[in-house]
Amino acid sequence: MIRSIEWAGDRVRFIDQTKLPTEEMYIETDRPSVLAEAITSLKIRGAPALGVAAAYGLVLGLQHSKAEGWEKLTKSFEETASMLQSTRPTAVNLSWAIERMRARLRQIHQSWGLVSANQSECNSPRDIVGCLLDEAKAIHREDEEMCAAIGRYGNDLVPQRAAILTHCNTGALATGGEGTAQAIITTAAAQGKNISVYADETRPLLQGARLTAWELQKQRIAVTLITDNAAAFVMKRKKIDLVVVGADRIAANGDTANKIGTYNVAIIAKEHGIPFYVAAPTSTIDVSLLHGEMIPIEERQANEVTEGFGTRSAPYGVNVFNPAFDITPGGLITAIVTERGVLRPPYAVSISETMKGALLKTSLGKDV
Repeated sequence: MIRSIEWAGDRVRFIDQTKLPTEEMYIETDRPSVLAEAITSLKIRGAPALGVAAAYGLVLGLQHSKAEGWEKLTKSFEETASMLQSTRPTAVNLSWAIERMRARLRQIHQSWGLVSANQSECNSPRDIVGCLLDEAKAIHREDEEMCAAIGRYGNDLVPQRAAILTHCNTGALATGGEGTAQAIITTAAAQGKNISVYADETRPLLQGARLTAWELQKQRIAVTLITDNAAAFVMKRKKIDLVVVGADRIAANGDTANKIGTYNVAIIAKEHGIPFYVAAPTSTIDVSLLHGEMIPIEERQANEVTEGFGTRSAPYGVNVFNPAFDITPGGLITAIVTERGVLRPPYAVSISETMKGALLKTSLGKDV
């Protein structure tokens, strides 16, 4: 399996996704600022992978800190957290991972008041870094497990013979495991199903062309690349059986933020009577937001549209609107596949019940 990001000794190793598909280049760093820049520039991308990267980035920040005492240690932690938090606003997994690491740091601090320092597993700044690294590795491991579970649940939705259309990249490059929506595809193929994939190129940065097609070819799954605006024609002519996409944030009512162009695909799928599935871990669900209009949408630089990959394709001075994501209303989504099962409408109910179960699991430390 492709490892998009991993802990390597005292540093983070990740694949530079901006070099794909022509060059498979890995970067190693022990600096959180390098990791933050990699997130901003899309060397690291994909909502679950951003959560893993943020967790490791916080460890790197404290690893180099000379702070002693809780006040200075916490200040150092928050400086790194603020830097990482500012990189990309839409994907909730990033802020979710930061908050989980923050909660672990608070837990360590509280334990000092309950036991003497020599009884605590984290009784020095160096030990604290080790404890936080354990938490970051747990986030990574859990993401890998969630990807596998999403693949298993989603496989039940895939016919024995299926043509699947997907948008953007949702594979190992976007996660800490084998993928979200793409895990459904790879699991179905591994189960012996006759699977073929139509991958939207995904303008303007071509994640479908550069990344999804590359991953599926490496896994020897039949993939056909299409332009984004060919999706409707392909649905009509090629008899697409289902659409599977990922998500960067899901509101409490099921409205879903995903790569720009997803909303178009959902509308077209409804017109053709094709099931439209979203696949994401529960860490992508943000129940604090009642609906999709509350999701912050990242806008990126104009030159991604006017000078894509270094070639100018638009006149100088033209106005550009370049949102990285759009919002697909929950009413267009057939089901949401999570690691805890397949959620069906009404999403306000199924999401609420699922998230309550997830919180209970966390509090009890076991499945429920």
